[in-house]
Amino acid sequence: MSQNSKLRVVFMGTPEFAVTILDAIAQSKHEIVGVVTVADKPAGRGQQLRESAVKTYSKDNGFPILQPEKLKDETFHAELKALNADLFVVVAFRMLPEIVWAMPPKGTINLHASLLPKYRGAAPINWAIINGEKETGVTTFFINQVIDTGAVLKQEKVAISDDMNAGELHDTLMHLGANLTVKTLDEIANDSIQSLAQDEQLAKELRHAPKIFKQDCKVDWKQTAQNVHNKIRGLSPYPAAWCTLQNEKKNETVSFKLFASKIVDEIPATPSLLKHSDGILFPCQDGFICVSELQPEGKRRMNFKEFLAGNKLEDFSLAE
Repeated sequence: MSQNSKLRVVFMGTPEFAVTILDAIAQSKHEIVGVVTVADKPAGRGQQLRESAVKTYSKDNGFPILQPEKLKDETFHAELKALNADLFVVVAFRMLPEIVWAMPPKGTINLHASLLPKYRGAAPINWAIINGEKETGVTTFFINQVIDTGAVLKQEKVAISDDMNAGELHDTLMHLGANLTVKTLDEIANDSIQSLAQDEQLAKELRHAPKIFKQDCKVDWKQTAQNVHNKIRGLSPYPAAWCTLQNEKKNETVSFKLFASKIVDEIPATPSLLKHSDGILFPCQDGFICVSELQPEGKRRMNFKEFLAGNKLEDFSLAE
């Protein structure tokens, strides 16, 4: 294809993260000929059908939308083929069967929020921070039979600051990824793209990013202050780190989500929870962290001053 060639693209994605990439492609010279997203799902108290962020954006922009229940459905394959796309772009979607990803002549590319082969898996943003990484990035790569293992096309790095949380890193990578995806499409269109196979031996030695479950989010106060701080920011704002406190006055155990913290220099000689000018001090293995935002079970998210206005800190202690 020539320097000015544009690609006919089918985009596949679901959440807000994917919308930013879809919008960047829509604003580029390339043509969105169809969008694939999840089926509408009941949500909330009224169990009203809720559509994905990608579907809402696509409706507003008049893109043809496909919402297959099953990705191996032959009717879906026929509809997809009829769109006559050069390339599929996948961002935060489901694992595709080979009959789908092998369909377009230019292949199917994915955007992943890590520097592959580092942090393959469902939660690369969270795990990079939880593990104390100083940098991460975004990668575009060709999809193949095994998830997150295809040939790398382009990458871009970004620093992770000491107090950056998962939400902030998510937004940074979302915009970085949008630009990288368009650059990747441009190079595929003019046949200048170069790909590099991932080093599988190296991949075995690197950390992965599996799906995060509730138990993964529980804070272990026997860990170092740095590790606890990394967990809190790595899970903030979602799904959120949590711990349990014993309310001695009411003789009950209460679960708390923790959203914002910092490591403090002072090391008090007590294992108790303590007031601090910037938050509530929680004891860790080697010192204290200061929590400034939290959410008691059944209550709204609040800053520490709001919590202390209605509760006495001396009534609470760490529960196992």
